[in-house]
Amino acid sequence: MKITARKAIAAAIAVVGSVALLAGCASAPSTSGGSATGTKSSFLPCMVSDGGGFNDHSFNQLGLEGLVSAANSLGVSYKKVQSQTSADYAPNISTMVTQNCNLIITVGFNLSDATKAAAASNPDTKFAIIDDDEFTASNVQPIIFDTAQAAFLGGYAAASFSKTGVVGTFGGQQIPTVTIFMDGFADGVAYFNQQKHKSVRVVGWNVASQKGSFTGGFAANDTAQNTAQGIIDQGADVIMPVGGPIYQSAATAIKNSGKSIAMIGVDADVYNTDPSVRSILLTSVMKGISPSVEAVVKATEAGKFSNTPYVGTLKNDGVGLAPFHDFASKVDPNLQKELDTIKAGIIDGSITVASPSSPKQQ
Repeated sequence: MKITARKAIAAAIAVVGSVALLAGCASAPSTSGGSATGTKSSFLPCMVSDGGGFNDHSFNQLGLEGLVSAANSLGVSYKKVQSQTSADYAPNISTMVTQNCNLIITVGFNLSDATKAAAASNPDTKFAIIDDDEFTASNVQPIIFDTAQAAFLGGYAAASFSKTGVVGTFGGQQIPTVTIFMDGFADGVAYFNQQKHKSVRVVGWNVASQKGSFTGGFAANDTAQNTAQGIIDQGADVIMPVGGPIYQSAATAIKNSGKSIAMIGVDADVYNTDPSVRSILLTSVMKGISPSVEAVVKATEAGKFSNTPYVGTLKNDGVGLAPFHDFASKVDPNLQKELDTIKAGIIDGSITVASPSSPKQQ
């Protein structure tokens, strides 16, 4: 029997927040990078972060790791520039162009407008953008992920682990690359309820209305902590914050609550990228950002650049659920086997997981 989590409705998303573009008179931002010993090629790959910065223990950091790994493997130099706000995106990309970068990788959906404009103005420069396929250009390769598939597993695990019968999620900004996590999470909880005849409730996100709790940005700040506290106050004992560093504020709220509350990380296996939250981390919903960036850099250096999107799925290990690590002895003994069965069902198509934010090209 084919089980449908939800039919995709492509027009359902309203993207909040536009990218600000600065005039060319802005002062040049500082760049940094690295050089490999015994450089073998003049090929120069470069990267521009979003506002979360390269030390976000999340997708910016993973992107940079992929860039560095590729540069070291190829024996080439690389450059990077960190954005502080959306106003930095256009000038930062422009700086990379003037540095004669052969490939400029922009990290995140929020850089879409600035990347599109730069690619149109610089047709001889190759670009790649992580988490966006909203536009097409001959010199831009999207690197995107069907994260709803992995988040579905995370939602199922959260529902299985919950003792209060309430789990929650909240996001940084209401953009597709955030809400796709939240959709998958909520649908995974619904699937658990269906299979187990339970009634675990999700707070912080409503799939049908596409409305929920957002901090308005990706910074770890009081707003993020207060948003997490609002989820806790509704009885949630498993929380998935979606949006780079905001998980750090959620961790603070969890630890300050004095309650037994678990957190689910996103993008990276946060157990490895941030040991400070290991004691509360149930698992993480992962994107294969680092290996995908490395692959794109290497292909471009080899003259095999393509504007065909890379789409990470459960089938190609482009997305996945991290191990339970310290929680392995605390979850239901049958949970991992159930998740393996669900994963196989998603891969073979007997379980359909779809979000309004799912990648258009599969």
